[in-house]
Amino acid sequence: MKLVLGIETSCDETACAIVRDDGKILGHVVQSQIKDHKAFGGVVPEIAARAHLDLLAPCLEACLEQAGVPLKNMSAIAATTGPGLIGGVMVGATFAKGIAFGLGKPFIAINHLEAHALTVRLTHDVPFPFVLLLVSGGHCQIILAKRVGDYQILGSTIDDAVGEAFDKTAKLLGLGYPGGPAIEMKAKKGDPLAYSLPRPLVGKKACDFSFSGLKTAARLIIEKQLELTEEFVCDLSASFQKTVGDSLVQKLTFALESMLSKEMPGHLVVAGGVASNQYLRERLERLAGEYGVIFAAADRSLCTDNGAMVAWAGVEYLNKGLASPLDTPSKPRWPLDTLSIDSMVRL
Repeated sequence: MKLVLGIETSCDETACAIVRDDGKILGHVVQSQIKDHKAFGGVVPEIAARAHLDLLAPCLEACLEQAGVPLKNMSAIAATTGPGLIGGVMVGATFAKGIAFGLGKPFIAINHLEAHALTVRLTHDVPFPFVLLLVSGGHCQIILAKRVGDYQILGSTIDDAVGEAFDKTAKLLGLGYPGGPAIEMKAKKGDPLAYSLPRPLVGKKACDFSFSGLKTAARLIIEKQLELTEEFVCDLSASFQKTVGDSLVQKLTFALESMLSKEMPGHLVVAGGVASNQYLRERLERLAGEYGVIFAAADRSLCTDNGAMVAWAGVEYLNKGLASPLDTPSKPRWPLDTLSIDSMVRL
């Protein structure tokens, strides 16, 4: 059995995990930095990078203890090498490279977005190709996942990501950070038809998203409100969440329609932090059923940033006999459709 250590430090979670090549997660530790960033209503890059420096070694130690295996037993060391907040990415990638060099083990540079995309192959053994909706604080894309390392971007946001829109709106509503779970909770008690909010690009026959106008419309409604009553907060949360759902469904519908004349992928997958939203999951599952494809999403605990997804992506590359040079640079931007195995090392 191969064992891969995965390290994730691209944003505000310091995470380590050890995953076996049969998909069993032996160790899984996530150290959240929410308390460090809560007062700012969002992630402060310098604070995040410094926290990763402090938390990474204890996180690894706890992961190894949980897994009950020594570090020397790892078959490879994988780490998120981009995209993300570059300070944090460099902390994790450098830490992983040092371990790999010291142990004489392969280092595998992992694209953070691909790690999210491949999580359903860890949890549900989803075959390629599949349609992927990647929704998080920094990304909103519809992707055709063809194989490991080969992705076609069908559409993406032209401005704000879904998670960012949730966070900014939640902050204006006084709900704090992170905003997505807070809005989802309030929305359960609200009227989704209480407020009519814009759905930018809905009429355009393309897979691109836009959430800046929605965020602005929500802000203008909040600013006119004399008092943020519980009823108002719940109603606007529900209306906001429904509008996001409408936008995601409309663009995915166009993507699936465009594939009717081709070979339809067997699965519709949703991944990323926003994929933990149960309301959005249910809407996307209904859409998948309408087109005769299987809906798949990772367990909610694996939707947000974690080390297990990085370790599993490492397993996928290790099984192909591929690793990365130790001088692989960290990248703040690394689009999925620019991945290339040509720069990798064959083991």
